[in-house]
Parts: sequence; structure tokens; C-alpha cells
Amino acid sequence: MDTPRVRRPASQKTSKVGKPPPPPGKIDRVPAFAEARFVTSVVEMEGCPPISGAEIAFAGRSNAGKSSSINKLAGQTRLAYASKMPGRTRELNFFSLRGGGYLVDLPGYGFARTPRDKQRVWTGVIEQYFRERECLAGVVLLMDVRLAPTELDLQFVAWLNQIGGTEGRPPVLWVLNKTDKLTQSERMKARNAFAAQIAEVVRPDDVIVLFSAHTGLGMKECANVLEGWLGLAAGAGTEINSTELPDAAPD
Repeated sequence: MDTPRVRRPASQKTSKVGKPPPPPGKIDRVPAFAEARFVTSVVEMEGCPPISGAEIAFAGRSNAGKSSSINKLAGQTRLAYASKMPGRTRELNFFSLRGGGYLVDLPGYGFARTPRDKQRVWTGVIEQYFRERECLAGVVLLMDVRLAPTELDLQFVAWLNQIGGTEGRPPVLWVLNKTDKLTQSERMKARNAFAAQIAEVVRPDDVIVLFSAHTGLGMKECANVLEGWLGLAAGAGTEINSTELPDAAPD
């Protein structure tokens, strides 16, 4: 005899459960980046999309986790892609933001074998972008906290300082990524040592944030800075001095 089927009460029915909300005090994305969409890749300034608002450029060594960090900040998994040939790409990738403006993913400057290789990376369309794109509101510099700052990191910011001239360069958000690889005490030591090593190139409106593209550590601090650059309320009135360490949320 067949066993009768028992209808399960609605309260006991199973259902697909989405990603749980972040704990109080944490965010799972930068709100302004939530609907970021790829627009175009350019190798010449003539190919840049028309200015539609403030722009934020992302730079860093090719192995610093730049693509994964952009994806984490945007709350997406496949927005930015890491090159299969690190350090070889020369394209600027533009991603539109829902409130106007763009997130601009710059080529990684790592794996340069000679000074001439470095020169090729930092000139041409990239130099033009920094010199001519007046809507550039800030630069996010991604680094591996265990290695930062490398000589290339310091040279890159010194180069920005130089081409900024008397008007000055845009502010830099120094993002120390991969902090999930360190203990809390190691993070503090690494951050303090890092601040001392960048003293000659840092500017008063720069910000240092401990970050993890894996755990989301530092998301709120990054959001405050990035949305402030975009002129949004989330960043208004929020200051994180480059000489102060933001409170780190537990992993």
C-alpha cells in the first residue's frame, strides 16, 4: 500500500535562502558601486566616454588583488577580471556608476623587468588620463599588506605627485589588501610601519585603510572615502586621517 503524502505546513517548507545581511556596523558593498556596469576599454584618450560625473581610478601592482577588491567593493563577482598575463594589458576599463561618473580600472604596473618597461606603463594614455581628465576625484591604490609599500608603489605615487604640479594630485586611498592573512596585532604593526615608509609621498588628504577582499574588512571605511569623493552624503562629514588607524572590524 502506498504511503500517503503528508502536506508540509507552509511554516515548515524549505526555501532557498539568500545571502544573510552583514552584521550591524558592516556593509557588503559600496552603495554607489552597487550597479556598476562595464562600458568600454580604451587605449587612447579619444576613446574615453564623455564626462558624466566624478571618476575614481584604481591602480596597483598586478598581484595586489585589484580585480577582486573592485568586485568586493561593488558587491559583484564578475565585474572586473584579472589579466591572464599580469602587467601586459594597457587598457583603461570604464565602469559606469548609477549616480553618474565612472570607476576606472587602470593597468597593473607590476612585473616590469626594466626601467623602460615601467616607463611604457606610466606614459601614453595613462599619463594623459591623469593630466587631462579633470573629473578625476581620487585614486585607489591597492597593495598587498604583507609587501607594501614596494618600490613600484612609492615610485607610482611620486610620479603622481610630479605630474600633479602646482595644482597637486588627487587624493589617494591607500588600501592595504589581504589583511585576512595577518593577525590583528600583525595588521597594526604592518599599518604603522607602512605609514612611516610613505611619509615622503603621502599628502594630508590621503587615507590609509586596512582591507580584505576576502572578508570585507575595511569596507565601511572605504565606502566613506569613496562616496565622499563622489560627493554623496555617505561620505559627507566623515574624516579618516592618514595618520590614524580606523577601527578594524573582526573577521
